[in-house]
Amino acid sequence: MRYLIDKLSIENNLSQEELEVLLTNLTEEDRDYLIEKAYETRKEHYGNTVFFRGLIEVSNICKCDCFYCGIRASNKKANRYRLSKEEILECCHTGYSLGYRTFVFQGGEDAYFSDEILESIIKTLKTRYSDIAITLSLGERGTKSFKRLYEAGADRYLLRHETVNEELYGKLHPNMSLKNRKECLESLKAIGYQVGSGFLIGLPGLKLIDYAKDLVFLKELRPHMVGIGPFIPHEDTPLKAEKGGTAYDTITLLAIIRLLLPDVLLPATTALGTIDPKGREKGFKAGANVIMPNLSPMECRKKYTLYNGKVFLGKESAEEKLKIENSILEAGFQPILTRGDNVRWKRK
Repeated sequence: MRYLIDKLSIENNLSQEELEVLLTNLTEEDRDYLIEKAYETRKEHYGNTVFFRGLIEVSNICKCDCFYCGIRASNKKANRYRLSKEEILECCHTGYSLGYRTFVFQGGEDAYFSDEILESIIKTLKTRYSDIAITLSLGERGTKSFKRLYEAGADRYLLRHETVNEELYGKLHPNMSLKNRKECLESLKAIGYQVGSGFLIGLPGLKLIDYAKDLVFLKELRPHMVGIGPFIPHEDTPLKAEKGGTAYDTITLLAIIRLLLPDVLLPATTALGTIDPKGREKGFKAGANVIMPNLSPMECRKKYTLYNGKVFLGKESAEEKLKIENSILEAGFQPILTRGDNVRWKRK
């Protein structure tokens, strides 16, 4: 295993077969060594910095019916909401005054957010604040839409592929296709976005060995950002009785991704912090370097329930930011509120 970890650390690549061997044969000592190497690589490319992104959950209305998601269209118990343009701008104003220079608009596939509305929001923000980056995480859209939003000033787009297991993808995503998902990611890269993808850990039917294919896909895609997190069941979905993913596997995979894609922007997700109170700090020590505190209106945060038990500090944005900054400093890292672009990206 040490040979494979060293090879991965030096060459930033392993074959699918080698990744399968690594994933299924790691001892505790081997895993510690893997995390150590990932931390070294993280320091080489980004030092001890942790980039802050201000997360704004713009809507929990979604036309999709993904089996694992608490805001799926069929969930009649979901307490729906949608932020107006004015509310989104106010969230960004609050965030900017706190020092944030990246804002992430995340939401379900809500038809209300047309190209016209998003273009207006993006252009207004870019006019007011010339030094910010805007990240969109709003699901699948057409190439023309992606291009229009990029030309309006959007800088990044997050679209997790979730799993490259085509059969499982089809079962979990009614009326959607993995093929279209991949085509969206390729379009986003071609247009010039900083592109983010990633997958869920612990989906029913998957074994540790299966993630080798996801890792190979990411290596071939070469995204600027990768978001992975544990599957956590939601009580109002078809997967409510299934077992969730683990923090242990998530942190192991964070370390492997850091070595596969040494300059990638890699969040320690809220889901990881939900299943392990120290999960995000452990994630930083395994190679993660991004965190996304919530800037959404307080009354909306509990409504954006993708899974059960989501970390909710119940604090206003300023107090939450201070608490997270202190936890990062205590873990030995430096919180940074700059744009935090991927080191190999420049806007076309």
